[in-house]
Amino acid sequence: MLTGTTSSGRELHLVTAQFASSPRGARLARRLAVRRMEEWGHPPASDTSCTVALVVGELAANAVRHGRVPGRDFGLRLTLDTAAGLVRIEVSDAAAAKRPPAVPPSSCPDGESGRGLLLVDVLALRWGSTPRRPVGKTVWAEVPTDPAVASREGR
Repeated sequence: MLTGTTSSGRELHLVTAQFASSPRGARLARRLAVRRMEEWGHPPASDTSCTVALVVGELAANAVRHGRVPGRDFGLRLTLDTAAGLVRIEVSDAAAAKRPPAVPPSSCPDGESGRGLLLVDVLALRWGSTPRRPVGKTVWAEVPTDPAVASREGR
């Protein structure tokens, strides 16, 4: 875990970790996110911590289900920018060929899957993906630490 101040005076908290590309790894990533959010002043039952946990859980589950490459882990990076009031969540996997859609797909109301990116789209101010060098992709989402920010942004 890293905590520091940038040259512009912004306080940043950062944690990165690697997890096995498995359902257990996705659960551990979510638990780590909740633990760090608590250390950064957002208790587990807070709106911010719950939202971060949901987004991490969905992105990690997608990395395990759709981005798994045998023998490769997935990575989690959380950054809390206190001045901006944002938590940036990044989940990286080794599968370069499968990029998430630019907009969440519509899902069948009775279906058992297909709602992950819909949840991310509703909970995050912004989200997207970028290629990861040398291989893979990173799916990211930005979550406000103050629910009032989300309502001002029209969320």
